[in-house]
Amino acid sequence: MKNIIIIGGSHGIGHALATKLASEANVIILSRTYDNPIPNATHYEFNVLTDDISTIDLPETIDGLAYCPGTINLKPFSMLKPEIFEEDLQLNFLAVIKILKSLYSKLKNSNTASVVLFSTVAVKVGMPFHTSVAAAKGALEGFAKALAAEWAPTIRVNTIAPSLTDTPLASRLLGNASKKEKMDARHPLKRVGTVDDIANTAAFLLSDKASWITGQVLGVDGGIGALNLS
Repeated sequence: MKNIIIIGGSHGIGHALATKLASEANVIILSRTYDNPIPNATHYEFNVLTDDISTIDLPETIDGLAYCPGTINLKPFSMLKPEIFEEDLQLNFLAVIKILKSLYSKLKNSNTASVVLFSTVAVKVGMPFHTSVAAAKGALEGFAKALAAEWAPTIRVNTIAPSLTDTPLASRLLGNASKKEKMDARHPLKRVGTVDDIANTAAFLLSDKASWITGQVLGVDGGIGALNLS
């Protein structure tokens, strides 16, 4: 049975991913909170910004890792203080570096390990009010491609770039029917994403079915990153 680490699996996409995998893998969730426990999954309290992952008793072999924490700070550039950029960079990118450095030997022990990271369609498509998150996720995408080249062939590294997805993190943008209707209409497929849309892709990338895929940024975005229907 594979050992899969999901960081930030207490809600949203991470929770949906953990739920999908718990019946077929040894799923270990690391998150600050864990209000909705998943049968057959193990949880450790963990804050990516302050805690050291090496202090957690994780298996010596890790077959898959998904890093799910993220931010949505959507404001005009003029209203974003430099500190916000630094905070977004810490959570979306720099924390990933510390975790992967610490877990490299355990991932390498697998020989077929898969790492899945999460970006945003706003890196590919310039969108107003996205300067901070796009900068942080853009750094993540460049890092992931370079790392995929460096860690091949034993560890695969891929990134999923969603558009707006109906998660607790996006509740401010989808807080009522009118807002959701407007956001649905922006996408060629006429709806925002669901946690299952993204978790299904992550589960695939973590599986052996994706054993010939690495260094990719997969747009799971309702078509908004590639199609212009106007």
